[in-house]
Amino acid sequence: MAPALTALLLFALGLGTTITFASSHWLVAWMGLEVNTLAILPLMARHHHPRAVEATTKYFLIQVTGAALLLFATCTSAWLTGEWEIKQTTHVYPNTMAMIALTLKLGLAPMHIWLPEVLQGLDLSMGLVVSTWQKFAPMILLVQIAPSDSNLLIIMGVISTLLAGWAALNQTQIRKILAYSSIAHLGWMVVVLQFSVGLTLLTLVIYTIMTSSAFLIFNKNKTTTINSLGISWAETPAITALAPLILLSLGGLPPLTGFMTKWLILQELTKQGLSALATLTALSALLSLYFYLRLSYAMTLTMSPNNITGTAPWRLTSPKRTLPTAVFTMGTLLLLPLMPAITAFFTQ
Repeated sequence: MAPALTALLLFALGLGTTITFASSHWLVAWMGLEVNTLAILPLMARHHHPRAVEATTKYFLIQVTGAALLLFATCTSAWLTGEWEIKQTTHVYPNTMAMIALTLKLGLAPMHIWLPEVLQGLDLSMGLVVSTWQKFAPMILLVQIAPSDSNLLIIMGVISTLLAGWAALNQTQIRKILAYSSIAHLGWMVVVLQFSVGLTLLTLVIYTIMTSSAFLIFNKNKTTTINSLGISWAETPAITALAPLILLSLGGLPPLTGFMTKWLILQELTKQGLSALATLTALSALLSLYFYLRLSYAMTLTMSPNNITGTAPWRLTSPKRTLPTAVFTMGTLLLLPLMPAITAFFTQ
């Protein structure tokens, strides 16, 4: 793909999300979602590989279905209430339809089946975009329309954390594991959404930082399966040493950054008198922690057979840029001391 065309598509990708962020009218927000979707499709299929084309087709069909349902919900809301404003979507039927459409676009359970299959057909760089940037616009709309007493979002959030943890236990493909990780983190965000919007947005930002560092590390090592993680020490020994900390931060272990968001969510659920829900959500994190530990074990405590030539790459100069990897890795590992200030910013 020509650099000029790639730059144009990336600009349109950012423009679509920005339009959705800045809009208060349903049709403008819907238009932003469509611009965003149409911009990413050529980027997903740019390698012209059959699996990439298949993943792009699946992603297109899912996003079109979600967009059609969202448009139907907004038209129904305008018909029933006479308002096109996003925050005026108060009628229960169009509000529920809009929430289902947005959760379909996000990949929340039980409408999550498409996300692992789509990520499996993409390279890791586009998988990073689908797992992070593509979540922003639907999540912002979901934040604006989520009612204060919705049991539907709580049920979907808990199902997402449980199903994602169970489904990832026997996976050997790293992209599918990261997809289920994304579903589980989205479940944490949605569970606390109606109680604390700021905490949901904070979790989304921290998730983006942690997931970006994980994708960038796996992309640098060109590892797509658990079995291929054994040669990481020969490619990039320094990054291999940091990777378990990043994965454990995704799992939510202290004293890493990912621990604070899970702790704050459990604290908020307990404050709302939902101790049983907080306990169930915390137990679901153990399932996710298992496959993060599995990746860490395969990456650092196993060693595949190598000859002298195979152990040489770490001594050679790598042409790949490491600044984004370093920035996101430091954010994943060292943001915990700044969490009081960050939390105050998001919850003020």
